[in-house]
Amino acid sequence: MKGEILYQKIAKTIAWQIKTGIWKPGDKLPSLRTISREYGTSLNTAIQAYYELEKEGFILASPKSGYFVNYKPLHLSAPTTTQPKIKYAAEENNDLISEVYRTIEDLSITRLSLGVPEDILLPIAKLNKELVRAMRSLPGSGTRYEDTQGSPKLRKYIARFTYNWNGLLSEDDIVTTSGASHAVSLALSATTQKGDTIAVESPVYFGLLQLANSMGLRVIELPTNPVTGVEPDALKKVLPQIKACILISNFSNPIGSCMPEEHKKAVVKMLADHHIPLIEDDLYGDVFFGNSRPRPCKAFDEEGLVLWCCSVSKTLAPGYRVGWIAPGKFKKEVLRQKNITLISTPPLNQETIANFMENDRYENHLRKLRQELHANSLHFVQSIIDYFPEETRIIHPQGGFMMWVELDKKVDTTELYYQAMQQKISIAPGRMFTLQDQFNNCMRLSYGHQWTPTLEERLKTLGEIIKKSM
Repeated sequence: MKGEILYQKIAKTIAWQIKTGIWKPGDKLPSLRTISREYGTSLNTAIQAYYELEKEGFILASPKSGYFVNYKPLHLSAPTTTQPKIKYAAEENNDLISEVYRTIEDLSITRLSLGVPEDILLPIAKLNKELVRAMRSLPGSGTRYEDTQGSPKLRKYIARFTYNWNGLLSEDDIVTTSGASHAVSLALSATTQKGDTIAVESPVYFGLLQLANSMGLRVIELPTNPVTGVEPDALKKVLPQIKACILISNFSNPIGSCMPEEHKKAVVKMLADHHIPLIEDDLYGDVFFGNSRPRPCKAFDEEGLVLWCCSVSKTLAPGYRVGWIAPGKFKKEVLRQKNITLISTPPLNQETIANFMENDRYENHLRKLRQELHANSLHFVQSIIDYFPEETRIIHPQGGFMMWVELDKKVDTTELYYQAMQQKISIAPGRMFTLQDQFNNCMRLSYGHQWTPTLEERLKTLGEIIKKSM
């Protein structure tokens, strides 16, 4: 009984420290041995105290990294389920997109708009060594064309890596691409033709909308829950109209949703019953904050109708443009389309990534990246609570590094973009992520940065600009 009372007392003390801000979201707590020593108790009692805190939602255990504050204030509201009009639309906002990315190389700007991790979060020195190694080992130092399907070495490591979600892929199932966008482009080329209609989430990554419009495809945007993703019932209603569906099933860009497994299974079966291909962009699946990687829709594909697209652009080397696709029954057509548009993916970049994937180095890097990004997400949540208007709606990210922010209806985030840029702060206005007139009061923020007092000050400044705009 004494031990039980003591662990509860320790837990209560730490919980009070978290509630009062002594420990802030994202902070790493003392180790179990430190707690045991400071409170003069056994290691088992310290474990029980942390377990109690984890059960109550105050902290989160990160494997091999320790315990982190994960306090969720009760007054935080989630964004509403989106309600786009279920109709074809094509009002692309190219000027706004170009404006947001026009100053991409200006290092004086705090780029909360950019959907890639900051350089300091990436193992650049190690990649440089592997790049030199690749130049020395490849025929012609990597200057020659290679087989259209891509590097066998890289495809082998990709296939092995799918064990994380019980994937049953072999290297022959994989085709390498120049990033995930290229993979999606090949998938659309293999499954649709000009004039066809496709279904997507709403909001959705603007690059997918631009790609669909450039190919002459009609786009139907579907209602999307900020936590559970696209609404299966809404998809069911448009099945007679569509030739393909594109989903970012895990930690969607920009809204951050992650489809539950029962929804993934239902969507895969629903589409298979109607012989409709599913193009799955699983770019963020490896950046999970829970205990295990969420399985993609591809894990439930029995008919070969799911074209699984992925890359290392968001986790390891954005500029290398190394991606891949597991096209299922569409492999022959995907290879034909790749041969037409690209012939060969750059061998040097592929060899560099394949070398880095050896000996679990990629998994070790991902573990550190997930830890950093999860802590960042908690810092961002707390800063938004502290500095943004009370009406602000966000969700606690489950993974990835995008945060969808819904502001008061009076705020126009396109105007907010220009106001914030005067203070060297860049955001991604919500209007970029739809072909319809919606999300004008929303924005996407990226927390793929190293957390610093300067970054917190930038968020505070952004909050002040928002309040003035109201």
